[in-house]
Amino acid sequence: MTVRLEFTKATGAGNDFVLLNAMGGMPGADLPQLARALCDRHFGVGADGLLVLAPSKRSDFLMLYYNADGSSGGMCGNGGRCVARFALLEGIAGPRQRFEALGFVYRAEVAPAGSVRLSMKDPAGLRTGLRLSRGTGEPVDGTFIDTGAPHLVVFEDDLERLDVARLGRALRLDPSFAPEGTNVNFVSPEGGSTIRIRTYERGVEAETLACGTGSVASALVASWLRNMESPVRVTVRSGEELTVHFAREGDSWHDIALEGSAHMLFRGTAFYDPVSSRIRRSP
Repeated sequence: MTVRLEFTKATGAGNDFVLLNAMGGMPGADLPQLARALCDRHFGVGADGLLVLAPSKRSDFLMLYYNADGSSGGMCGNGGRCVARFALLEGIAGPRQRFEALGFVYRAEVAPAGSVRLSMKDPAGLRTGLRLSRGTGEPVDGTFIDTGAPHLVVFEDDLERLDVARLGRALRLDPSFAPEGTNVNFVSPEGGSTIRIRTYERGVEAETLACGTGSVASALVASWLRNMESPVRVTVRSGEELTVHFAREGDSWHDIALEGSAHMLFRGTAFYDPVSSRIRRSP
């Protein structure tokens, strides 16, 4: 039986998502399979991930996030900012809201002009001085940090010429991060507390136009290795800018917030066939 789904397409600084309002009940479909179908850029809506809003006993709502390949990618910072704006527009929560994701309650502030500021978890698992392989015999120096999702941060001089797809995939699958792997951020300092990044995201298995938790990871590592002070401004692949606020004490950080644009692009209806796991043409 075909499942009819009302969805919204959204973007957070170029990181795009399909959003489903399941506050009245979950869609009658396996969510990982549904994510793969909806996020398919040729036969579905097309997106980096699926975001589902569901009821929560601890906060205004629960956010469920699935990568484009159906896997669970951990927290999604840009996705969190998009669901906050969506929740305001849907009347689920006010401009100041709290939502649950992966057992943690996040706080968001939605501004009228399109910007959303999202509080983030304190990072964990800092690993510095990593020496990894490019796959060509030349080593790569990197820093690992978990900002709600695992991230490797690598400083590079020439981001424009960098083969992000090839090098990002090689590092994402490095045995040092087995079995789950990691996201990979390539960072170039731009002067002052400003950086430019390109991100290879696991689960999407490609470069994305923006990554929220990757921007946070890159900003924190830049503060650690390049003495950058808060706020750090991050220019992502889409050309938009995200701002990362934090307080730092030695090799630890707290009071972290991610700020940037979050916009709803369009609404639509999808007809999903659970048997074939495909989006069907309208009846």
